[in-house]
Amino acid sequence: MAVTQGRLSLEGWVDRIRDQDMPVFGRTVQEVRTVTEDELASAGRLSRAILQDAALTAKVLKLGNSVMFNPQHQGVSTVSRAIVVLGFDLVGQIVLSIQLVDALLSGGLRERVAAEMARCFHAAVQARTAAIAKGSKAPEEVFIAALLGHVGEMAFWCFGGNAAKELDARLIDQPDEKPEDLQLDILGFRLRSLTAALTKEWRLGPLVSAVAEPSGKPGADEQAIHAGYRLAMAVEQGWDTPAARAALAEYAEYVGQPLADITEDLTNNAVEAARVAAQFGAAEAARLIPIPAQGGLVDIAAEVAQVTDPAPDPLLQLKILRDLSMLLAGKPSLNDVLQLVLEGIYRGLGMSRAVFALQSADRTKVLGKVALGRDSDKLAAKFAFPLDNRPGEIVNVLFSKARPFFLQGAAPEGINIDRLQAVTGRNEGLIAPIVATGKVIGLFYADRAPANPPDEETWQGFLHFAQQASLSFEHVATRGMARK
Repeated sequence: MAVTQGRLSLEGWVDRIRDQDMPVFGRTVQEVRTVTEDELASAGRLSRAILQDAALTAKVLKLGNSVMFNPQHQGVSTVSRAIVVLGFDLVGQIVLSIQLVDALLSGGLRERVAAEMARCFHAAVQARTAAIAKGSKAPEEVFIAALLGHVGEMAFWCFGGNAAKELDARLIDQPDEKPEDLQLDILGFRLRSLTAALTKEWRLGPLVSAVAEPSGKPGADEQAIHAGYRLAMAVEQGWDTPAARAALAEYAEYVGQPLADITEDLTNNAVEAARVAAQFGAAEAARLIPIPAQGGLVDIAAEVAQVTDPAPDPLLQLKILRDLSMLLAGKPSLNDVLQLVLEGIYRGLGMSRAVFALQSADRTKVLGKVALGRDSDKLAAKFAFPLDNRPGEIVNVLFSKARPFFLQGAAPEGINIDRLQAVTGRNEGLIAPIVATGKVIGLFYADRAPANPPDEETWQGFLHFAQQASLSFEHVATRGMARK
């Protein structure tokens, strides 16, 4: 790392934040970018990345049903559906934003971090409204860019250590000094330069870069973001202060509407900003967003996405089956069908783990392709069985007779589960074939923790999902042959 006169240079701060303070976020950025920048990547791949994390899943679904991202109120009950309704790229941006917020809530000067985050959430909502008023084609992108537009400031307050404490003290002791001058004196650079550098390092997008490094000729979306920031900052000391009134008048002039006509909307935006911040998991920041007396109250606790392990949800099962029917009415890929069914088994039936396995091209073995739930990556990698005609071996019987099995402890009569048990570590679970054009082509496997084994109702739901998967695969395969 570069060091200048006993202190880290800007490059040194970037290196430290990237390698020591936020390495997990950096890897997440790379993973999401790999998916969203690959034009051939399927929605299923992004869905799987989200579903591996219960907290992330809960937040994505909460936001997917919010007015901010889903103003048409289209029902979103699955990650697959969220990608359809919100769009592939927007869900990827939401995931990055959630992960960033989580990473920045881990410590440091929490009051400073929360205050900066509150400002960003408020600015993001106001900027989105301004962007819509100016005819923006991507108001949600404006929201995300405004939210990430002070990432350097937030990272510094979270991980700045003694330098952050020194700047905090100077800001309190010297309130008449410009914050940028104090930053330059203590660090040798301004925090907005750290935002610009981290934006480039993590490739957060051209609009975030434009916000961090304003140009002489800002575009309309960039102007909307700056308008949002100016308003959010001005009202922090109250909506009736001279600074706030001036900022409100400037905002109204920018969007080209009389202030009297938009005052209620701007007030409601503050309420919405607090709600959205809570939905992102930033409850502390949500409480700091200044809401005028006439704006009403926000139940922060109720808005925070509740994270729970999957539990059986009959209504969700029906929604997923309905979504599957809607999907098949179009021209889905097998990957999209598979992802939706696997999410139905995992979340709808409330399983700890769910696996899809497919017969190899040479038909000599069956291999795990996709898994959801606990240690899913390891399970998918281990889920491999030879199709060797070994008498009574459960996977061989499943493929030869298209027979499903409900394992309830002891192996069924005449059936050997040694291989399966060695891979899964369970003697209780569900396994069913997927049949297309009269042949078994793969299977689903699912189980729960030993303390909560699947029951008969779960078994019937599992069979139904497996049957629907077979019908779906048949439909897609038949359509493919018809095109030939």
